[in-house]
Amino acid sequence: MDILEKKKKRLKIQSWRRGMKEMDLILGNFIDRYIFLLTRDELDCYEQLLQHDDQMIFTWIMNTHEAPREFTFLLKKISDFAFSKSKVIPLT
Repeated sequence: MDILEKKKKRLKIQSWRRGMKEMDLILGNFIDRYIFLLTRDELDCYEQLLQHDDQMIFTWIMNTHEAPREFTFLLKKISDFAFSKSKVIPLT
């Protein structure tokens, strides 16, 4: 298993084992669906995002607090996924 594959596996585990059930469902389902479509830069950004508190990430996804600029693009993808009925969104 190469370094990138190990990273993806770790990110999937971290996405499903959050401290808040809502975040488990949002981030776990998002990463399961899109992990192989994210670029290396997006994976790095996602890894940094996961370092933040679940409550704060949740407010960023729900758009009740302004997110740091470096996460805006990725949070838009996550938010679009979380609020879509079909759970399929274009990543471009």
